[in-house]
Amino acid sequence: MRRLMLLLLLCCLAPFGGAQADDALLRNVLAGLGRHAAVRADFTQTRSNPALAKPQVSSGRLLFVLGHGMLWQTESPYRETLALSGNHTARIDADGTPHPMRGDRGVSQVSQMLQGMLGGRLDEALRQFSVEASGTPVHWTLRFVPKQERMARVLGSIELQGDDYLQGITIAMQDGSRTEIRFAHTRDAGPLAAPERRALGLP
Repeated sequence: MRRLMLLLLLCCLAPFGGAQADDALLRNVLAGLGRHAAVRADFTQTRSNPALAKPQVSSGRLLFVLGHGMLWQTESPYRETLALSGNHTARIDADGTPHPMRGDRGVSQVSQMLQGMLGGRLDEALRQFSVEASGTPVHWTLRFVPKQERMARVLGSIELQGDDYLQGITIAMQDGSRTEIRFAHTRDAGPLAAPERRALGLP
């Protein structure tokens, strides 16, 4: 479940009145996100749960490369790097060696959906979620509610907020737990280091 919460990252005003406006805004937002071939950001993730006395907070860095996946690098309170590429998820050790993580079909599905969205592709998201867009192209919110009964028993909704880049993700689970991921210093990635290229399977 911890990995599912993490990868749901792994894109504000009153809703528009009609589906046509929603659809136009949604496609406009995704087209904007798809213009960035590679993006870096710092993140802070806050998880709250009715069973916990206080929220759990972690922070680190994200690298997203269009068409190849993302690296999610947690730096505090522990160090861990996950590589998400297509339908594969791997933990990257200190030597840069990937170790596949198995038995996470749900994680892979959501990961692929988010990678598709950040790449400006809508089809995967619409297969799995009902989507509501609100706001404007420069200050927007996308709300996703799962269509599949099995996922809907666990996941309430996902909200993405942003402007030119994805700036935040809010995940509400059916058990009352909540995860908020906020991105800072989001920018075009520039050249990738050799370990980053290797982790994402790039030449």
